[in-house]
Amino acid sequence: MRTLERVWEGVAAFGRPPAPAAVRLAVDAAEAAELRAYATHPDVIALRVERVRAQVDRLCWSGIVLGLGFTMTNVQSFAAAGTAVWSLPWLAAWLLDPTVSLVLLAILRAEQVTARYRVRTGPWTRRAKWFTLAATYVMNTWHSWAAGSVSGVVLHSVPPLVVFVAAEAVTDLRDKLTEAASTAFTEASEHARPVTAELAPKVTRAPVKPRHRNKKSARVSFDEYLSAAREAWSPGVVVSPAWARGVTGCSRGLSSRLAATLAAEVDGGDSDD
Repeated sequence: MRTLERVWEGVAAFGRPPAPAAVRLAVDAAEAAELRAYATHPDVIALRVERVRAQVDRLCWSGIVLGLGFTMTNVQSFAAAGTAVWSLPWLAAWLLDPTVSLVLLAILRAEQVTARYRVRTGPWTRRAKWFTLAATYVMNTWHSWAAGSVSGVVLHSVPPLVVFVAAEAVTDLRDKLTEAASTAFTEASEHARPVTAELAPKVTRAPVKPRHRNKKSARVSFDEYLSAAREAWSPGVVVSPAWARGVTGCSRGLSSRLAATLAAEVDGGDSDD
């Protein structure tokens, strides 16, 4: 709406209304300039990178959780081998895989925060992550290796390996996305343009009339109306009550007195000259 007002103010300087097609093109150009200025703003570019980072995190976390869920039954079978179904050891075997998985998830969650702020973790963090991943892989594929089943080894190796690769890759991806966000913000800041679209020249405004006071405020005095009329008058202007009302906004009853007083001053000034 402000863009349209600027266009109309600019074309009003020519003294005639513009063609509808010209108005549409001027409005489209002004809106396009504002849109381009916002699209290249550093904060907008950094926000886009942050959104990509959030999508990558969600996808990686979904794959890791699903992969760990797939390995749970195989780990339980490994831990409960030779025990009766629904016995206490059989039930306790279900706790082995969540124990390892929760430690792994805690490490990955911590690395998610440290990678965001480019804080490097110690060697024990990586060792703990590798140990939990290796333990999950061994327990998940043990029966297939013992039975000599190649297809079983391949089947039960894919989810743990995917989890392992994703756990390593997601940390590096977060670090690189943080660097990308910082680089994009810096480059955009160097080439940032002000968010404006000044397409039309400014129109010279007429003399400002005295503002109408609020009814609750003090009334405007006769001298104030007279001062406003003096400022608005110029040589060649016929002083009349209607003219006085138009330039000062005074009442009809006061306009006659105001016009007579100003006319007397003007006529006196002309006679002196």
